Amino acid sequence: MSAVRQLARTAPRFVAQLRAPAQRRLASTATENAFVKERQHIKEHAKSTTGEFATVEEDLSLVRPPAVVDGVTPCLIAASANAYWLWNEHWEHWNHLPPLEERTEYAYQNIRSKNYQWGEGDKTLFWNDSVNYHNPNKVA
Repeated sequence: MSAVRQLARTAPRFVAQLRAPAQRRLASTATENAFVKERQHIKEHAKSTTGEFATVEEDLSLVRPPAVVDGVTPCLIAASANAYWLWNEHWEHWNHLPPLEERTEYAYQNIRSKNYQWGEGDKTLFWNDSVNYHNPNKVA
């Protein structure tokens, strides 16, 4: 790399390093202005009020039960009851359907280009005998 090119590359960095200490402004406690006084007042106010909130929270916890009992528990009970009701309704519907062996198998269902590596090779990893049925000898 030529000297001129190297000087052109390093000159801006060198000038910035020389200028940086001159531009740096350090915080000083000697200069008390309105902004510094306001920030100090806010810090003191926050420090004094946080202690009050801690005592208020302790008093409220003695008067009423925690928020978990107030909202979460009834919602969980209602959601669980709804899920149980829908589950039973779903299986009642399945009872009215014809047996798995009599249902129509379409060409796009249970496509097997090769056997699976587990079990007898005909059932998928998530196979459920009460829901899924596949007759490998049946012609669609």
